[in-house]
Amino acid sequence: MQLLQARHPLLTNPVANDLQFLNELTVIVITGPNTGGKTVMLKTLGLAQLMAQSGLPILADKGSKVAVFNEIFADIGDEQSIEQSLSTFSSHMTNIVEILAAADKDSLVLVDELGAGTDPQEGASLAIAILEHLRLMEIKTMATTHYPELKAYGIETEFVENASMEFDTETLSPTYHFMQGVPGRSNAFEIARRLGLAEIIVNEAERLTDSDTDVNRIIERLEEQTHESRKRLDHIKEVEQDNLKFNRAVKKLYNEFSHAKDKEFEKASAKAQEIVDKAMAESKEILKNLHDRASLKPHEVIEAKSQLKKLAPEVDLSKNKVLKKAKKLRAPRVGDDIVVTAYGQRGTLVNQGKNGKWEVQVGLIKMTLKEDEFTLVKVQEEAQKPKKKQVNVVKKSKKSAGPRARLDLRGKRYEEAMQELDEFIDQALLNNMAQVDIIHGIGTGVIREGVTKYLRRNKHVKSFGYAPQNAGGSGCTIANLG
Repeated sequence: MQLLQARHPLLTNPVANDLQFLNELTVIVITGPNTGGKTVMLKTLGLAQLMAQSGLPILADKGSKVAVFNEIFADIGDEQSIEQSLSTFSSHMTNIVEILAAADKDSLVLVDELGAGTDPQEGASLAIAILEHLRLMEIKTMATTHYPELKAYGIETEFVENASMEFDTETLSPTYHFMQGVPGRSNAFEIARRLGLAEIIVNEAERLTDSDTDVNRIIERLEEQTHESRKRLDHIKEVEQDNLKFNRAVKKLYNEFSHAKDKEFEKASAKAQEIVDKAMAESKEILKNLHDRASLKPHEVIEAKSQLKKLAPEVDLSKNKVLKKAKKLRAPRVGDDIVVTAYGQRGTLVNQGKNGKWEVQVGLIKMTLKEDEFTLVKVQEEAQKPKKKQVNVVKKSKKSAGPRARLDLRGKRYEEAMQELDEFIDQALLNNMAQVDIIHGIGTGVIREGVTKYLRRNKHVKSFGYAPQNAGGSGCTIANLG
């Protein structure tokens, strides 16, 4: 059994206590003065066990555990009177006899003031003998007693543990805190001293019971250690509560952030879907118009294509990482060849100075120049390099009287070549050209295959084929338009 912060269900504002009745423990002996809460602790254990086995919730914190007993026996009497008669002792002993006859190792036994109502020495001996019998029978037992002899029994005997209820000597009142592992001590001398009994009388009484003084001092130290441990445990629980609150706050913030992120994503998705739906609707309208007009002129086809291209959003190149990287590569670096703008002389960048200035070696002379006072040789060469221009050459055809244009796709990338071919055919149709030449070269055959697929797919191309051997052969395709 393990009860954490267990409370008596019938008390108003009860004091919560922990109780550890582990498997290796058989007997717990609670000692200490009256009105300290020993009997209430006994009843708390019994009620919690009965309620749990009846399927009722118990007043204990999360993590508490209970056992399952076949029988629960209790002999509990509130004996607060100083007049103890034989009949009272006989009544208690009759109950004990019945309990010992019926109890087994699957039972729980709760006894209040074991051995009370008779001679203290004999009562203590009976109490020890009864507890020893229950221990040997491995019967879980909790008993309360006033007898100091049972403290020694709890210390010296295996599977038996002492316990007590805390008493505040400052206020001369019990705190009702259960201290497991600490035997109860008598506070009579301290109470008498605080109530004003003469110091000489109290000292004489302490001298007469000197043998118990050392024991009480040990118990007092144990109580102090237990009290300190309880304070540390309370502090740990407070820290745990703070951590729990912090974790809840962090989790709440995380959930709010995730929810906001999901909402933004949904808004973006909805906006994107709206754009797509609009583009699809417009493209369907364009295609419907194309379908309704069976025979289209070339310029009408080109106009429809341009309308479809407008549906695609323009791309902002200012954030293009590839272009940024290319621009960064054109920046001057140590070792680059340059041309001094003022003299037209070539030199080399030797070292980078402050404020954008560079140390330049021009022949045998070193000079310092700003970046706008020289030009990188590689940039200048690129600027002077003649750009390839797309030239449409119209020639007289032997087979037809119309003009003929030529497109050179050699050295182009596939995507670039296909785009230029599409624009070239559109222009040829607008110019009413009957025949065009497309030079694609042999190479790996990728461009040639792309040209073939495009011409086969275009319904304005009547026929196409490779040029004669003396005019380029398989490196050039001639297409007849109409």
